[in-house]
Amino acid sequence: MAEFGEQLRAQREGRGISLDQMCATTKVNPRHFHALEQGDYKALPGGVFRRGIVRAYLAALGLEEQTWMPLFLQSFDAQVPGAEADDEAWATFAKNVRRGRGGLKESNTARWLGVAALLAAVAATGWAVWYLVLKSHLQP
Repeated sequence: MAEFGEQLRAQREGRGISLDQMCATTKVNPRHFHALEQGDYKALPGGVFRRGIVRAYLAALGLEEQTWMPLFLQSFDAQVPGAEADDEAWATFAKNVRRGRGGLKESNTARWLGVAALLAAVAATGWAVWYLVLKSHLQP
């Protein structure tokens, strides 16, 4: 089903925008835009990345996402059946990353407490040395 890609290419060419200009604007690899225009959805990355590429394409052309994204999803589902499982895997991955980042905050707290204890120990040692040196200079 390359119809969606053909419609996108027609919109891009009608606006006089080259793929190189779009790639420079969006920072998306040209091979992804080529795959999108040719309807080769299997060549696109999975999950949120695939949708991000389509959104970047639409934004670069000034096309409405609410109109075009459902057309892409319909075309994608027809070409790549069962891709919902892939999207669910990416969603699970994102949740696990978010959960994993929460653990870093706890370890950072312990680390900062250790730094504070070390600074307190250095300050106490400095004060003790200063006190002993000052006391030894004052005694005749």
